[in-house]
Amino acid sequence: MALTAVTCRQAQPAEKPYKLYDSQGLYLLVNPSGTKYWRYKYRWQGKEKALSLGVYPQVTLSEARNQLALARVTVQSGQDPAEARKQARRQQISEIGATFEAVAWEWYENRLAGASDSHRSRSKRLMQNDLLPFLGKRPIDAITAPDLLEVIRKIEVRGALDMANRARQAASLIFRYGIVTGRCQGDPARDLIGALKKRKKRHYAAITDPAGVRRLLLAIDNYQGSPAVRYALKLSALLFQRPSEIRTMRWDHICWPRKQWEIPAELMKAGRPHIVPLSTQAIELLSELHGITGHFEYVFPSQRTPRRPMSDNGVRTALRTLNFSNEEMTPHGFRAMARTLLDEELGVRVALIEQQLAHEVRDVHGRAYNRTHHLPQRAEMMQQWADYLDQLRQSSEIENSRVA
Repeated sequence: MALTAVTCRQAQPAEKPYKLYDSQGLYLLVNPSGTKYWRYKYRWQGKEKALSLGVYPQVTLSEARNQLALARVTVQSGQDPAEARKQARRQQISEIGATFEAVAWEWYENRLAGASDSHRSRSKRLMQNDLLPFLGKRPIDAITAPDLLEVIRKIEVRGALDMANRARQAASLIFRYGIVTGRCQGDPARDLIGALKKRKKRHYAAITDPAGVRRLLLAIDNYQGSPAVRYALKLSALLFQRPSEIRTMRWDHICWPRKQWEIPAELMKAGRPHIVPLSTQAIELLSELHGITGHFEYVFPSQRTPRRPMSDNGVRTALRTLNFSNEEMTPHGFRAMARTLLDEELGVRVALIEQQLAHEVRDVHGRAYNRTHHLPQRAEMMQQWADYLDQLRQSSEIENSRVA
């Protein structure tokens, strides 16, 4: 028996959902909460499916029957009405905000919301200076690999090979965001892999001989600059993490009971969370510094505004002040220093060192180690490293100071 307007209005909720059938597959689904939904039951390629036709009473019985008629015509024409609706929505989305610029800014606001300020700033400059002026007003789905290559070649001509590769990577992320939001069908940036000039491999200057490291440590101990920079220098040597990770260290990421610095994934280069065990010496330094900057968010706050971390040039400038040139030692060089001496002087397993450097290390089955693998051994290594640095400071005959 066909439904009436009165039957629909008077339908009361029950303990379980139930259906009131009209005709030709149309029914009203009444939920225990009292909400009522129009549904069209049909078969497509041998499977039973249900198409939503709206919410009662916003959609009346008469309007639901009109929608049913349209859906039945779609089925009779050889189309799945559910898929036809999705295609219509995708088309609507593609007609609104489907330029490369619109998608790029949407990607920036959504995907980079939790990124560091420096990463957001670099991405914004790259978009504004190198991508949007040439691609911004074009429909994202109409941009081809040759179009993108022409834009990136302009960056290569400037000699900025690293920037050209970063531009390709950023464009790829934007296109992939466009794919999942229904505004383009492919990622032409992927087709450029191998087409760009190779980036020159960067070798960061580092002191890796025990005598040189001793000279560096003693110079750091005598540094007379701001407390934030002074402690950043000392902890860079002890913790050997990336300069960006050191300077953006936050107090709420220090787990004092476990003696760990726990870095969330969004602050790591590889996008994976990372744990840095803290030696006794590192805990002591952090405890001292907590009395100075502990009321701020960042362990090493900027002198200009403590709401931000110290400048990425803070440690670099301090090294220059201590008469270590950029060709002799860099902030990134603390990593190479630790890797070399842990291997060659202390005989630590390379896999443990690589894990602590936050490099991807795989087991015998090809699986990447997670952040907690070999944590006790890594904690022991970090303490051994801190003790070794203390030995270097105190040794007057470095040539005979090899540690077994």
